[in-house]
Amino acid sequence: MLCVVENIEDSKMARDIIDGILKFQFVNPQITFGNLVSWIASGAMIFGGIVPYIPQYLEIKRTDNADGFSTYVCLALLVANTLRILFWFGHPFELPLLLQSIIMIATMMAMLQLCTRVNILHDISTKKKRFVDFDRKHFWQWSHFVDYCFFMGTFSLVCGFITFLFSGNSIYVEALGFMAVFTEAMLGVPQFYRNYQNKSTHGMSVKMVLCWLSGDTFKTGYFIVNKAPVQFWVCGMLQISIDIAILLQVCYYGDKPYKKIQRAVPTTPTAEHIS
Repeated sequence: MLCVVENIEDSKMARDIIDGILKFQFVNPQITFGNLVSWIASGAMIFGGIVPYIPQYLEIKRTDNADGFSTYVCLALLVANTLRILFWFGHPFELPLLLQSIIMIATMMAMLQLCTRVNILHDISTKKKRFVDFDRKHFWQWSHFVDYCFFMGTFSLVCGFITFLFSGNSIYVEALGFMAVFTEAMLGVPQFYRNYQNKSTHGMSVKMVLCWLSGDTFKTGYFIVNKAPVQFWVCGMLQISIDIAILLQVCYYGDKPYKKIQRAVPTTPTAEHIS
C-alpha cells in the first residue's frame, strides 16, 4: 500500500514538472534604446580606461625610450584600483567599475614591464636596484619587473588582511573608498611633475592626455547619473582639472626635446697651467 502511494505521488510530481516546462516561457531582455545606451556606457567604463595608454605604449615601444613617461602614473593606478577592489567587498558598487579595476591593473603591469625592459637597455650602472634592498631613494625605480610584482603582491596582501579585520567598520570602509578614488585622481600629478622637471613634454603622448580628459569627463558624468558614492564623482572633477593642467603644459613647453643637466667634470691641471 505504501509503495502504491509513493508511485502516485511520484507520477503527480512528474506531471507537475512536465506542466511547468510546457507553461515556461523564455523571457528575453527587451532591447530598447535605453538598454542599448546603458550597455554601451558599461562597456565604455570597463574598457575605456585602458585606451589612453595604448598610444603611450606604442610610442615607448617604437622609440625604445620611456623617459617622457612617469611610471608613478602606473603606481597611482595600481594602488587606486587595488584599494577600489577591496572597497567593493565592504561597499558593493557597479559591476562595470569592478571589472574596470581588474583590467586596469593588468594594463598597468604591462606598461611597467615595457618601461622596465626599455630602461634596463639604457642603464649603464652595474648595480641593479631591487625591492628587497628597501632603499627609499630607489623606490619604484627598480631594475627588474619581478620587483614591481613582488611589491604589489605584498601591498595587496597587507591591505586585504587589514580590510578583512575592519570590514565591519563603516568609517574604515568609507575611508578606503575615498583613498581609492583620491589616489586615482592624483595619477596625473607625477606626469605633471615630470614635465615640469624636464621643462618639456617630449616623449609624453598628447593623445594619452586627451584620452584622459575625455575619459574622465565621461566617467564623472557616469558616476553622477548612476548615483555612485560621492567620493567617485568629486575626485573625477579633480582628475579633469589635472588633465587640463597637463594640456596647458603642452602649450607652454611644446614638444622640444629636454636637455639633461650634466655636472661639469673637474680637470686635472697640466704642466702648462701650473707654469
